[in-house]
Amino acid sequence: MTTASPGTSIGSKDDAPLLSTRFLTRLTLGIAILAGLSVAVSLAGRTLGQRIALAGHSESTRPVDLHVGQDHLRLPENVIRFAEQRQDGRAERIDLYLAWPEMQGYSHAGRDRFNNGSRPEGLIFLNISQSTMSKDMSGRLAPIYRHIFAGTAESGPAGLSLHRLKPQSGYGDEIFFTGRLTDGSDYVVRCMIPAEESRTTSADCQRDIHLGRDLSVLYRFSSRLLPQWRSMEKGVRAYLADALTVGGSR
Repeated sequence: MTTASPGTSIGSKDDAPLLSTRFLTRLTLGIAILAGLSVAVSLAGRTLGQRIALAGHSESTRPVDLHVGQDHLRLPENVIRFAEQRQDGRAERIDLYLAWPEMQGYSHAGRDRFNNGSRPEGLIFLNISQSTMSKDMSGRLAPIYRHIFAGTAESGPAGLSLHRLKPQSGYGDEIFFTGRLTDGSDYVVRCMIPAEESRTTSADCQRDIHLGRDLSVLYRFSSRLLPQWRSMEKGVRAYLADALTVGGSR
């Protein structure tokens, strides 16, 4: 029969496991929590990185239904400049940007066009609101603008006539261009032409038109695009006519 050695008791501390079950449970739980935090940080970082990369743009083409005054427009989300306007409902104003000449919204493939300020001729900007004036820019030519033109008209790009303004007109260094559209109506645009072409912006020129039931559309573009004034007018009108038609208002 085996007997215990003197000074040694059966079941002493020397026989206890080095790692207790309780400790192993806590260790496993801690590792699981750290792993979960790591995944969460990774996902959050990826989402934040995508948001930074988009820089406020949207690649979504989800249709957004917007009501301005008496008009209803349906527009893809990626043509709407500001996030707070990309929600269905009533709006006082809608700000759009479109790649020119494709007339398309923001996309990953075309991101340089929207982020590169050195190529202002690649975009046109539109502001849509309820009309507050009875006449648009073309309608104001005869009753208002012709009275502030100074001297004789000069030759402008692509058949346009350049008009300088009287000093007291209040338009500063701006100039006007006028022309005739294919339907026989007047075309009028006001511009601030920079002294150096390298300093042109996407807002050198602006023109407002009436569309739909009660819309005023102001569109802005680089003076480098003046030679394309006919196709730009046609493109803007056609794009918004489609949006109004789809939205159930024309």
